[in-house]
Amino acid sequence: MKEIDLRYICTVIGNLSGVPIRIFEGDELTFYHALVYLPKDPMELYREDIWRIKGNVGYFVTRHFHYYGIVNSGSTKIVLGPTRQITHNVQELQELAFRADVPADETEDFVTGMKSIISIPLESILQILCTINYILNGEKLELKDIVIYDAEQNGLRELLERQRSSIAMGCPPDELSYEHNTYPMEQKMLRMVRTGDTAALREWFASAPAVRGGTLAADQLRQLKNTFIVTATLVSRAAIQGGMETEDAFSLSDAFIRKCELLQTIDRITNLQYHMVLDFAERVGRIRIGKEPTQLTLAVANYIQHHMSEPIRTEKMAQELFMSRPYLSTKFKEETGETLTDFILKEKTEEAKRLLRYSDKSSTAIGSYLGFSSPGHFSRVFKKYTGRTPSEYREKFAR
Repeated sequence: MKEIDLRYICTVIGNLSGVPIRIFEGDELTFYHALVYLPKDPMELYREDIWRIKGNVGYFVTRHFHYYGIVNSGSTKIVLGPTRQITHNVQELQELAFRADVPADETEDFVTGMKSIISIPLESILQILCTINYILNGEKLELKDIVIYDAEQNGLRELLERQRSSIAMGCPPDELSYEHNTYPMEQKMLRMVRTGDTAALREWFASAPAVRGGTLAADQLRQLKNTFIVTATLVSRAAIQGGMETEDAFSLSDAFIRKCELLQTIDRITNLQYHMVLDFAERVGRIRIGKEPTQLTLAVANYIQHHMSEPIRTEKMAQELFMSRPYLSTKFKEETGETLTDFILKEKTEEAKRLLRYSDKSSTAIGSYLGFSSPGHFSRVFKKYTGRTPSEYREKFAR
């Protein structure tokens, strides 16, 4: 049998799929092929997670629902990705560029390159992996043989094992005669999602009573997946009622459902459901201003969340909201008691606080990512709203 020309195979696969592909020998990258230009390879952000996958075939899904497929054969590792099935959000790609240390003057190229990668269903990526695996390892696998890997979900395992009976929403057939108790619990959960009250939601999850939700399928795994779909539908609608933009909510719901359908164990579905509900609540919490948000304040907050990594101009915001700049500024001040400029800078400061606490990026990089004109400008604004410089804040609060 002739020696396998792996580079040729990967080049053909990269050309056909439109997705970047790599060959590693040990830890060393020996081949990379992509039809798009990316100043930095985003895969490097997830190298540690990808290298934990030891089976012949596996895949990893990031928190933004990009997926990477992996084939292992001895010391050789092939990594295909990233791609995803839902439409890219520019703000998410800018955040990804920031996390990948893409220089500011190349961020636009990175975003353009990522948007140009062909969107492919994960099932299709898995079929490609199965083909490569057969060529390299002589092993015939089907989609059902490939297990999802998600380090973020694994981190929730210990907490959620204690909550499985409360959240799983499954019941054996002999409990069909029991009274359904889901409605009051469902309304309580949705109210917390609708108001973005993540603190109350976490506390409620820790002590929620066991759920008797009826039987939606004869098989327990299908029961959980059907319940997950119902939950995704309900919380996405609650998030929309709370002010989240409809397309954002629907896209996020679709992505979670597709991810759930690929899972094959009860604990992973439970973990994902918990993560999904909190994700929706956290997103709503970021856009609700005050106890009674108005249509105007919700529109402004959504706009800021979508443009967090840009210098936000009031004139441009007013144009996109179909009103004049003076009217927008005046009306916002009337409804919130603060100026629009103050609100924008406070929101950017809140995001800066999160990045200073949970990332290792320098304050200069964070200020640049958030659209501040200079490190000095960022430092002055940050101190105005927190009473500390960025370095002082990180020293006190960083984990």
